[in-house]
Amino acid sequence: MAAAVSRSEAKWAAAGLAVSHKQAGMTTFPDAERNIWYSANRTALVDGYVSESMDGAQVAPLMGDYSDADVGTLRMRTLPNFWSHSSCDHAVSTRLLPKGPQLTAVRVWWLVDEDAVEGRDYDLAKLMPFWRLTSEQDWEICERQQRGVNSSAYAPGPYSTYKEYNVDAFVRWYLKQLQSKEP
Repeated sequence: MAAAVSRSEAKWAAAGLAVSHKQAGMTTFPDAERNIWYSANRTALVDGYVSESMDGAQVAPLMGDYSDADVGTLRMRTLPNFWSHSSCDHAVSTRLLPKGPQLTAVRVWWLVDEDAVEGRDYDLAKLMPFWRLTSEQDWEICERQQRGVNSSAYAPGPYSTYKEYNVDAFVRWYLKQLQSKEP
């Protein structure tokens, strides 16, 4: 992966695309002290992949001004409930909306170039599976977590500094937002 990241960074910099995230995974955010509630970063895909599709192949025409499919993925997130991942050929945006203490409505949008025509330029059966699969896996994890929290055996503990640093940062950011709203 390090070779793919180095190659991608050099290529993107030459094309004027910002290289803002050098390690694998997502950026650390939010920052409660500086009130940063958003993040945006471009991340390399593994060698041979140009899209976040099941096989890494391009599944729709290039979007916008891209002239090369090898642009990695642009990831944008805002708190508390929205994220978007954009490959060269499509973007997927997700919004979570609390509907009650134990219920969340999820809305997912798949976006392609404005001139792309379904059935000619892209096929939903190739465009949607990657994010449908990962989203459904995420939702299942959340449902299981909620069942665990609802259990009489549940006892809160510390967050994992290795895997849950963004959860910890979110809780600190959220509490700061609540404190700033107090009369």
